[in-house]
Amino acid sequence: MVRQKPPLKLSLSVILMVTSVVISVLLVVHTLFFRQISLLAENNIRDKTFAIARTLALNPVLVNGLTAKSDPGAIQRLAQVVNKQEDLLFVVITDMHGIRYAHPTASLIGKHFIGDDILPALKGRENSAINQGTLAKALRVFTPVYDSGHQQIGVVAIGTSLVTVQAIINHNRWNLLWTALIGAAVGVLGTGLLVRALKRIMLGFEPYEISHLFEERNAMLQSIKEGVIAVDADTRITLINDEAKRLFNQHPPGGQRPDTTVEPPSLTPATLNDTLQIGTHAEDPQGREWLASLHLGDVMQRGIARRDEEIRINGGVMLSNTVPVLVNGQIIGAIATFRDKTEVSRLLERLSGMSTYADALRVQSHEFMNKLHVILGMLHLKNYRELEGYILKTANNYQHEIGLIIRIIKSPVIAGFILGKINRARDVNIPLRLTEDSWLPDTDNGETTTAIITVLGNLIENAMEALAGQESAEITLSLHVRNDMLHCTVSDDGPGIPESLQEKIYQRGFSTKGNGRGIGLFLARQSVEKLGGWLEYESEPGVYTQFYVTFPYRVKAG
Repeated sequence: MVRQKPPLKLSLSVILMVTSVVISVLLVVHTLFFRQISLLAENNIRDKTFAIARTLALNPVLVNGLTAKSDPGAIQRLAQVVNKQEDLLFVVITDMHGIRYAHPTASLIGKHFIGDDILPALKGRENSAINQGTLAKALRVFTPVYDSGHQQIGVVAIGTSLVTVQAIINHNRWNLLWTALIGAAVGVLGTGLLVRALKRIMLGFEPYEISHLFEERNAMLQSIKEGVIAVDADTRITLINDEAKRLFNQHPPGGQRPDTTVEPPSLTPATLNDTLQIGTHAEDPQGREWLASLHLGDVMQRGIARRDEEIRINGGVMLSNTVPVLVNGQIIGAIATFRDKTEVSRLLERLSGMSTYADALRVQSHEFMNKLHVILGMLHLKNYRELEGYILKTANNYQHEIGLIIRIIKSPVIAGFILGKINRARDVNIPLRLTEDSWLPDTDNGETTTAIITVLGNLIENAMEALAGQESAEITLSLHVRNDMLHCTVSDDGPGIPESLQEKIYQRGFSTKGNGRGIGLFLARQSVEKLGGWLEYESEPGVYTQFYVTFPYRVKAG
């Protein structure tokens, strides 16, 4: 086995990392500020030059010289004075034809101005540009000159050397550089203090040593076949393994219907994994039932372990062991281990749902054979007209029932199940009607399909038994999916549920039909609550009974 080279020590790693971050940030800040300051410096010089040009454009000597009311040479002398006082590259005065009246090089007076950047100013608009004429490349500004009648008579062009502009920018750049160096020094000092504090907090361990210990502990926890939850003295979860989260997903807290004014939450596995996790408190609504059922708080208060106890959480049966955690004789928390005892119950639920589905298919097959016998008999008797009417009637019934079901129930399994129930109800002379505004898209969640078959199978069978022998009775089934929640309604106009029995109908083994019954509603409610939903009913004795089923429903993609 090749021994791996130890990674860098914490101190060196932190110093390198923080120093590189600080230097990178300072470089970025320096670059951004330098660009900003460069723009500000250039704008300030441009504004200053414009101010000089505007002031010069209002000078009477300049105005009179351009209107030939005074000596044109006065314009050159004025321009030279301004050029020297303001330390400019050039001050050029032109008339409306671009002919120079003033220029630092006297020999160029009377010649045309070089550069198209003067054109906007000749049309009465101030402008600036970086360009080069007879002198060096410069920042040039142009301002129109007007006479007393507000008629444009010329242009003032002033240039500032780019060397001057760059000198101002470089001066500011050094100030920024010193600021960055001081910031880097402070960052290095802070890094050293941070390293010392981290080493003290980590008891002198290097990060790779702590990570090895953590990986070993996690591997041990995940290899255990039991769920493990540990809490601190404030009953906050400090440790939880994957098996505990899996069991929590199977038996989420809640199950009761929330306020009817609020849309029921979608308790999907993704949200459940984020519910009971490290940091969850015993008073948090989502984790309260689990933590209370495991008696973690009671064990911490009394300091006595509770072993091999059966606890029930939302229809699930767990076998738990909870013990206090002692350090130096003080209770600093508690740890609970538990495992699921409901695997057999889940298997029974699936078997019950599949049995109901198989019975429905058997009834449909029996009815189909009966129809074939009728057709065969009419063929033998050569009653072709009656045969045609019978086939048309059968086809119409098929289109009405089968077509409606296929159109609104997109799951083939559930559609076949409901069709079987309709045929079964017809055999006992009880109409089972699926409302035409129902809608049930397909789902790729097998557990949801099983739950629908289990719940609806039991509710419809109970309704048919309640309506047996009663005339003008009907069962109505409605299915809707809104906001990823399935809403089912099964109603009948039968004898209703007596008030004395309404509190007992969900109890396992309770039935008015004799021994060996009383499992249907228990399994239906357990299936619904396991998916994070609820099962309710309304009943008025002698008038009607209506069951409401609601639970999360994940629509099949595509």
